[in-house]
Amino acid sequence: MRAQPEGSHYVDGAYLAGAGERHPDPYPATAETIAEIAWATPDEVDAAVASARRGFEVWRKTAPAERGRVLRRAADILRRDNRAISEIETLDTGKPLQETLVADAASGADCLEYFAAQAATLTGDHIGFSGDDGDFAYTRREPLGVCVGIGAWNYPIQIACWKAAPALACGNAMVFKPSEVTPLSALSLARALSEAGLPDGVFNVVQGGGAVGAALVAHPDVAKVSLTGESGTGIKVMTGAAATLKHVTLELGGKSPLIVFDDASIDQAVGAAMLANFYSTGQVCSNGTRVFVHEAIKDAFIDRLLARTRALRLGDPLDETTQIGPLVSAGHRDKVLGYYEKGKAETTVLIGGGRAEVAGFENGYWVEPTVFDVASDAAVVATEEIFGPAMSLLTFGDEDEVTARANATRFGLAAGVFTRDLARGHRMVARLRAGTCWINTYNLTPIEMPFGGVGRSGLGRENGGAAIEHYSQVKSVYVAMTDIDAPY
Repeated sequence: MRAQPEGSHYVDGAYLAGAGERHPDPYPATAETIAEIAWATPDEVDAAVASARRGFEVWRKTAPAERGRVLRRAADILRRDNRAISEIETLDTGKPLQETLVADAASGADCLEYFAAQAATLTGDHIGFSGDDGDFAYTRREPLGVCVGIGAWNYPIQIACWKAAPALACGNAMVFKPSEVTPLSALSLARALSEAGLPDGVFNVVQGGGAVGAALVAHPDVAKVSLTGESGTGIKVMTGAAATLKHVTLELGGKSPLIVFDDASIDQAVGAAMLANFYSTGQVCSNGTRVFVHEAIKDAFIDRLLARTRALRLGDPLDETTQIGPLVSAGHRDKVLGYYEKGKAETTVLIGGGRAEVAGFENGYWVEPTVFDVASDAAVVATEEIFGPAMSLLTFGDEDEVTARANATRFGLAAGVFTRDLARGHRMVARLRAGTCWINTYNLTPIEMPFGGVGRSGLGRENGGAAIEHYSQVKSVYVAMTDIDAPY
């Protein structure tokens, strides 16, 4: 079982073996090494940024419609190669193939296609001042330059596309650093873009840990940084970017509420709560990990939740019938198990709460899907982001109470409301302090819809038309049609 790419990095349109220290990349289901990746040296970081600068000078002059054609061809290539890339993603992340076939390269292709259509529509405005013959102004929407994307390990190729597609549509070049835990699939995206006709140097991939990320953030030739990661990393990136006043987009963590009223469909709400906590083994930033259930339906909700949780299938991630895979790394497994122990001390564990034993995969990073019955909102598992298959179940009595409790967090990424009363649904999401909300569903993030948070959950937005604002800048041009009337 190997997924070794042709090189560790992708710079100036070609694979680069890399001269840096090599690090093993394990398969989370077995801990078997599937690849060895060289982390970028300082010289290689400089070479990637220099390559992007050269690529930018070509790409910024490329007709927007042609940029769109390249992105559209890349989308077609990702769809053509979806199964092969999905298998790589499963080997790298441990996520079940059932998920990666539909939620990773496939959604990345959707992103490329969407921004391909946007590329030729990026126009400015005309501003008239006084009649047909008077002065006027117009605006131009221009690219920023070299952008750096720093990815997370839960959706590696999807995140790479979420950053690359709007950046390239606007005429920028990009250097992308995947998470050191999941280094492989960004290389597949780079190859697809080159095959689609992207000029050399416009999209580069460099591997490495925090030091490589910090070098990219601090690089004087970088105009913008976009990070997907946890809040502490976001603070470091923003601090590092401040020294050179770089543009920054941060998509960070969350501790999001999912609120279920007593008139909701219990089966629908239970399904959403499971998707909002167990999909991708709970490793989703927007997960609704605080599930507030109205006290009148708590018992019925718990009965159905536990029955469906017991039926979840843990197993071989490459088997398409498997529903739950391992966590991404040994270190992360130990962190999640630490939270499970804290949960046992402060709450009632309704199901799970420990390691999962999966026959044939004894060395993998497995934990049990877990539900905590939480009596106090101050419990650690109800306040801190666990990033594992851990649901905190809380009860409430009325709208005002649950709104105040849902908003009592430093995060603000997402929120969901389940109710048959749509007026109440709209009223609730208007009151909830979150950047992305759902009514009677959860965790759907179509490319057309902006995604992002408030508070400690980040700055800026990804996807939709809003992303264009974060990868371009407006130039204003005043045109004088009459002589200057100077007072001196």
